[in-house]
Amino acid sequence: MPMLLIEGVYRVVGARPDGDSVRFQPLVPAEWDLVPGPHRVRRNSTGGAQLRLDGIDTLETHYRPPHGAELHQPPPFADAAAAELLDWLGFSRLERDRNGTITASEPSAAPGFILTRGADVHGRCVAIVGRGGAPGASGTQVRVGSDLLRQTANHHQLAAGLAYPTYYTKLYYDLRDTLTTAVEEARATGFGLWPVDTTTSGAKIDGLASLTEGMVLLPKLFRRLADYLALGAGDPSLAGFRAFLAQRPDRVLVVSRGQVTHLDTLVEVEEQTVRLTRPPEDLVFDEA
Repeated sequence: MPMLLIEGVYRVVGARPDGDSVRFQPLVPAEWDLVPGPHRVRRNSTGGAQLRLDGIDTLETHYRPPHGAELHQPPPFADAAAAELLDWLGFSRLERDRNGTITASEPSAAPGFILTRGADVHGRCVAIVGRGGAPGASGTQVRVGSDLLRQTANHHQLAAGLAYPTYYTKLYYDLRDTLTTAVEEARATGFGLWPVDTTTSGAKIDGLASLTEGMVLLPKLFRRLADYLALGAGDPSLAGFRAFLAQRPDRVLVVSRGQVTHLDTLVEVEEQTVRLTRPPEDLVFDEA
């Protein structure tokens, strides 16, 4: 399927990249203007912009709810996903300050390319991320199939068991199927986070602290829980969580059923235990 190819370099100094987001600078910054869709890519003074890796979501290393302090998901997997992405891109040495911001890297920039169909509402380019030489001319549309997808960071993070599949409507269904195969294989072999995942088995939530201290679950569900609990100002009760979800615009297609619904209908709450009733790879969310 055709996607816009942009060639450039990845840069990490001055940033706090995680396992599904990194800064990219095109060789020709004006090529950001070729990215289709209603949202423009938000770039800095040197032409760099933040990417969101399409089709995946890794545990949060620094998430801040609208009404709370910065939170993280369990570091063994959140930090491992971030380290794996940077290593895969070609960064061999990193130095960080006490806040986790990268102050030096070797190399200073890693060559690569991205494949994209648009940006999100925050101005991040939603991209399939590649390293090394580009498979075509920068600034042109190239066909993206399963073989090319398997050579990307998006596929790698899922195959390593360090990311959850989180699909949106702009991702072509055949590419989605390729990513789902990687997820199923990683889960079957017990790679990465899958042996301790609680997304569908049920996560017992006793407040914000329980979200960050060992609870491994789908980051989208973590963010919704964090927002809800932070709004509750210390009240750990989940009694109103599904009603809270119903107020959000999380429209979702359940692939196996061909059913369009909302996230609240797919979340089960029993006292202080919450779970997703469908596996993440069975869901396709509307773009915000």
